[in-house]
Amino acid sequence: MTDLRPNDAPVPAPGTPGAGPQVPDRVSLDGLEDRWADAWSRGRTYSFDRTATRAQVFSIDTPPPTVSGSLHVGHVFSYTHTDVVARYRRMTGREVFYPMGWDDNGLPTERRVQNYFGVRCDTSLPYDPDFTPPHVGGEGKSTRAGDQVPIARRNFIELCERLTVADEREFESLWRYLGLSVDWEHHYQTISGESRAVAQQAFLRNLARGEAYQAEAPGMWDVTFQTAVAQAELEARDYPGAFHRVAFRPAGADGAAVDPIYIETTRPELLPACVALIAHPDDARYQHLFGTTVRSPLFGVEIPVLAHRLAEPDKGSGIAMCCTFGDLTDVVWWRELQLPARSVLGRDGRILRETPAWLAADAGAAPEAAALWAEIGGKTTFSARTVVVDALRASGDLDGEPVPTQRKANFFEKGDKPLEIVTSRQWYIGNGGRDEELRKELLARGDELAFHPDFMHVRYDNWVGGLNGDWLVSRQRFFGVPIPVWYALDADGEVRYDAPLTPSEADLPIDPSSDVPAGYSADQRGIPGGFVSDPDVMDTWATSSLTPQIAGGWRSDPDLFARVFPMDLRPQGQDIIRTWLFSTVVRSHLEHGVLPWSDAGISGWILDPDRKKMSKSKGNVVTPRGLLEEHGSDAVRYWAASARLGTDAAFEVGQMKIGRRLAIKILNASKFALTFGGDAALAIDPALVTEPIDRAMLAGLADVTERATAALDAYDHTRALEVTETFFWTFCDDYLELVKDRAYGAGATEVSVGTASARAALGLALETLLRLFAPILPFATEEVWSWWHEGSIHRAPWPVAAPLRAAAGSADPATLRAAGAALAALRKVKSEAKASMRTKISRAELVLPADQLDLVALAADDVRAAGRVEGELLLVPTADGADGVTVRFADLLPPEPKVKQVG
Repeated sequence: MTDLRPNDAPVPAPGTPGAGPQVPDRVSLDGLEDRWADAWSRGRTYSFDRTATRAQVFSIDTPPPTVSGSLHVGHVFSYTHTDVVARYRRMTGREVFYPMGWDDNGLPTERRVQNYFGVRCDTSLPYDPDFTPPHVGGEGKSTRAGDQVPIARRNFIELCERLTVADEREFESLWRYLGLSVDWEHHYQTISGESRAVAQQAFLRNLARGEAYQAEAPGMWDVTFQTAVAQAELEARDYPGAFHRVAFRPAGADGAAVDPIYIETTRPELLPACVALIAHPDDARYQHLFGTTVRSPLFGVEIPVLAHRLAEPDKGSGIAMCCTFGDLTDVVWWRELQLPARSVLGRDGRILRETPAWLAADAGAAPEAAALWAEIGGKTTFSARTVVVDALRASGDLDGEPVPTQRKANFFEKGDKPLEIVTSRQWYIGNGGRDEELRKELLARGDELAFHPDFMHVRYDNWVGGLNGDWLVSRQRFFGVPIPVWYALDADGEVRYDAPLTPSEADLPIDPSSDVPAGYSADQRGIPGGFVSDPDVMDTWATSSLTPQIAGGWRSDPDLFARVFPMDLRPQGQDIIRTWLFSTVVRSHLEHGVLPWSDAGISGWILDPDRKKMSKSKGNVVTPRGLLEEHGSDAVRYWAASARLGTDAAFEVGQMKIGRRLAIKILNASKFALTFGGDAALAIDPALVTEPIDRAMLAGLADVTERATAALDAYDHTRALEVTETFFWTFCDDYLELVKDRAYGAGATEVSVGTASARAALGLALETLLRLFAPILPFATEEVWSWWHEGSIHRAPWPVAAPLRAAAGSADPATLRAAGAALAALRKVKSEAKASMRTKISRAELVLPADQLDLVALAADDVRAAGRVEGELLLVPTADGADGVTVRFADLLPPEPKVKQVG
């Protein structure tokens, strides 16, 4: 068996025939993290055995943390939950596949690389294998785009990979210090060559099956990052605005003006994009207008008045203008009512400069429309709004002044400006948003998945049921997985979007901006009759949704994949059920026809002292390294494990202090229990346990073992910790005190039956308790285990109740509680007399409930010894049926005089 003891451990190794426990003179938590992390690494304690069958494997789809920043205490919280599961399953005999990934593509890394190396990505440039960045390190360097050197996408990706290496090393160091039992031989990056190949292969298969498609359609657009944004990445936030009450004037049969219709809008700058006024079909105020037309103020474009169920009669004036496009409701109206598209916003978030055709005088627009457009064309929406409002005020079409309000606006989760809706060509993957049959299939997959806790299931159902479009997977960024597609150019240089050129799976990964499609040469790029590359990359979730395939070797290691997939557990946060969990279900359903895992463990959030969610964007996070070093990793893990899955937990240093106290007590109590026999080897034989209180203790421990096991099987680590910790303190405060004199043997030369019983029971209990605590407190338990065992506790079998029950026989666990209550009553007398606990009692009488009388009598000798009762100990029942133990009398002996040392 591999010796896992740290390099400075005492010898001989525990387990040597005839050797007793090798207990250090001084026990401490200090330094355990580094010592045992090194020992586990040298001993390959958590190495995955890939010869195991799928039935023997427990595989975990570990969340890959983003490595463009720093870890925070929320990561420690949720990753500890996963590690408890991994350690428990490993001890139950499963071969645990527990990889680690690094999510290192995306916007944060892009921006950091730009500043750090002084570069920016230009997809039109060819790859330069000899490129050297202008500088390394961003301190004191210009961060303006104009000062950054343009480079090819492939060069840019290489720099991103180079910069993330240092972050990944730091993250790995922290995870090892925390005690994550990850197999570090199985790790991946979401931008590595293998990950790119997996993502591109899955996309190409989606395309071949018709699940991926390209469309020119309105979509959410971030004007800051210049990229499309998917529905799952939207974040609704309050945004200051103002309601403008604007008059639309109906046209009579003869064209004469009649009473105006007032709408209230926060986006008056979109008036030239208005294509209809819409009210609810049941709104009596507007039913007579349905089917008629009105003219837009200032621009004079004739538009219809229509009915739709999404109009809100109680909002504003009850009738709204539909502009293409102001919000997502406009998109629904435009699609379902088959309205024309009159887009006025460009990708830069500014009003288009060229006058739209529908505002020309010969198109029926007002004569002044073109002149007004000349004023707003090229302006930001904010500046254009000012111009339009001033014009409305001058024309008399603004009723009153704007009324300030807070409106809800959609933001990209990483952005700080409201999103606009811009028409562009994008790639989509079907996710049930526009296919009712697929939606039903994905809802059924949710029903198959075991959510922990179960109430998280409804979040999945609500998300899938509320989808209003397919999954937009293309992004106009650089550091991501390129869309693996080229397009042929016809003789006129026009792009053939209807016939994309694709690579073979054997050639993946490819970068279409530098690689060339089959049948073409590099000099045909961008010329008529040649080809162009798709300029976009995939959404980060399009790669992260394939973490089971990436980690499991779907493309490169089919033997491994068959042993780990479908996986057993997906652990993750509640806020990304709609993104990571759902998108992974979609990809697995489409590619494999199965769920990617059987269970999903959903962690809650960490709350700051003001009960607000901790997040880097809010600036209220706590970095974990200092906490781990100050309190110890076991203490921080204890705090994390004290919160159930799905439950938000407060950041509490006080709870960490309790955890540290528990870990220290495990060391001290174990040392105490292991040294009763001196240098003699431990004889942990259940047949040696004969004394009633020893058997009662083991009976109670058997119950605890069963309850803790059931809790961990149900992913309730908190319950397992609660029952184990409660018993452990009873074990320390009551049982150890009750049996220590008998366990020492009172100086007898030969071990008595009673002493052997106590020592065997102590050994059995300690072996069991250490293993029950091991998943949560890996360092303290490994330290104690090493004093008297070879190998790692984390590879030891999980405890079972059967041998404990065999040793306990028919003993009642209540015996220990009753004896502990009796001892506590005797000690209370001494405490009230301000006497030492070692003060002897000549005789005493205990009054206790009748149902406890016989139980205490079974342990009377141990109660007398622990209570220092030298004479008679009388046990009498209460006369009135009162609960609790009282002392009728206890005669305390005076303390013995101290013997003065001579010499």
